[in-house]
Amino acid sequence: MPKKVLVVDDSESIRDVVSYTLRNEGYEVALAEDGDKALDKIRKEKYRLVVTDLYMPNMDGMELIREIRKLDDYKGVPILFLTTESQLDKKKEAKQAGATGWIVKPFSPEKLLKALKKVLR
Repeated sequence: MPKKVLVVDDSESIRDVVSYTLRNEGYEVALAEDGDKALDKIRKEKYRLVVTDLYMPNMDGMELIREIRKLDDYKGVPILFLTTESQLDKKKEAKQAGATGWIVKPFSPEKLLKALKKVLR
């Protein structure tokens, strides 16, 4: 399966940084600016990993994670969530929703790749 990753964030600059980093590592990257658009893409195509922001308009990252986990094709697909939150309760809530891991913003490309490789093992 190709290394397809969906990056979901309402910040264009974050989408750019994440997609640039991943493309340089050989990943095929698709982008969405909110949970609604991400779900549309997920229903049409299979991704090996989803990276999502927490706070977004229309559908936030927590809701997106819950919706993704309802889909049979995505039961075991890793989901990393990007957040400015380092609070334990948000991490716990994301884990319960079905997130595989998280990355606290701001992050370095190295930190992103390390987290990605960890969940894709």
